[in-house]
Amino acid sequence: MLRAALTTASAGLLVGLDTGLIAEALGFIGRDFHATPRMQEWIVSVLMVGALLGSLGAGVFSQRFGRRLALGSATLLIAVGALLCATAGIIGQILLGRFLIGMAIGICTFTAPLYISELTSGSMRGTMVSTFSMLQSTGILLGYLAGGIFSGGGHWRLMVGLPVIPAAVLCAGCALLPSSPSWLAARGRFEEARSVLRSLRGDVAVADRELDNIRHELGAGKPVGGFALLRSQPFFRRSVALGIGLQVMQQLTGINVVMYYAPKILEGAHFGTSAAAWATVLVGLINAVVGIVAIFLVSRWGRRPLLAASCITMAAALGCAGLIEGLHLQGMGATLSLMAALLVFVGGFGIGAGPLVWTLCSEIQPIEGRDFGVACSTLANWGMDWAVSNTFLSIVAVLGAGWTFAGFSALNVVFLFFTLLLVPETRNVPLEVIEQHLEAGLPLRRIGR
Repeated sequence: MLRAALTTASAGLLVGLDTGLIAEALGFIGRDFHATPRMQEWIVSVLMVGALLGSLGAGVFSQRFGRRLALGSATLLIAVGALLCATAGIIGQILLGRFLIGMAIGICTFTAPLYISELTSGSMRGTMVSTFSMLQSTGILLGYLAGGIFSGGGHWRLMVGLPVIPAAVLCAGCALLPSSPSWLAARGRFEEARSVLRSLRGDVAVADRELDNIRHELGAGKPVGGFALLRSQPFFRRSVALGIGLQVMQQLTGINVVMYYAPKILEGAHFGTSAAAWATVLVGLINAVVGIVAIFLVSRWGRRPLLAASCITMAAALGCAGLIEGLHLQGMGATLSLMAALLVFVGGFGIGAGPLVWTLCSEIQPIEGRDFGVACSTLANWGMDWAVSNTFLSIVAVLGAGWTFAGFSALNVVFLFFTLLLVPETRNVPLEVIEQHLEAGLPLRRIGR
């Protein structure tokens, strides 16, 4: 079970690697192709358009052909997209390559947390889905490091072509993964599902009991298929709405503004180009280290406390950043204070809003509509990601960095109240129990009890 979940979670490395690499490469691409700030926004955000479409189709593809094939196909798309970017002679080829990478990332962010939640038991589920998020943070750090190393010579083609190597390795690893037992059972292949469960759990009685629960939920007389369930079952509409709300709020924290545009933010704070590149590496390092800490805390402290602490930390950090920028403070003290505020913000995101939103979205959907529900929340994530990343430089140009950071700080306060009012505690609760509580009409914040 652990090996299969870790292999699947490694998809997060690919997702994060591209984020880190494009942040460092963007300035060099803009220089070589004489790209305007608006075109640079599109170079970043076309990935989200691809991810939005990829996540939209991932539910149907994953439901029909299985999680393993969906994940393997995504790794091939990443390799093709990276090669297109690395060999680009015109900016349109970069846009096409990043669009393909975006489609693959949309598939990965849909498939990997869902696949992990179906492979692992309740006690391991939060830890392993958090590992996906941690490896995403590690990928961002590696991208920043590669950018820092290659930035001295302006070798942006090496930066954007780097994902080809891990994509090929993960593609080979996907061939060794088992099929999802829930997916097999949903297609009536119960004996195969039993065999996979026994292999994953290492205990025949536990595996058989889990399969019996899955069969019970599948045979409970509810409509089969996401759209049919959405039309007929209020409980499913509530779980889909919660998943969408979580993903929208995650993007409105402002995290991708910092991760995509960190070098530009720091250059605006009077860091030199090289200093900004290496300061950005520190942002990635904090993100990765906190991601590791989150793995150990998520199964010990639970979802709600960590998510609430995350919101408070992010709101305070961005409030400080907004104050520094809004008052136009100058000098080394102001520059270091802004850097510290961004690091605290990234740490706050990594401890809660980063890993836990993906964990919760994979836990709260019933088995009959799980593909559809997770697809809807993933689609919301990438749609909002595109909206934020495609407009950030333009918003800063109109409002200034101070008011922009203050706005994101206020949105994190909204996220805190959203968490306290609606988010359930699902630590160590089997997926089948969460589904039963949801169907019974319990308030959303109580379906994990």
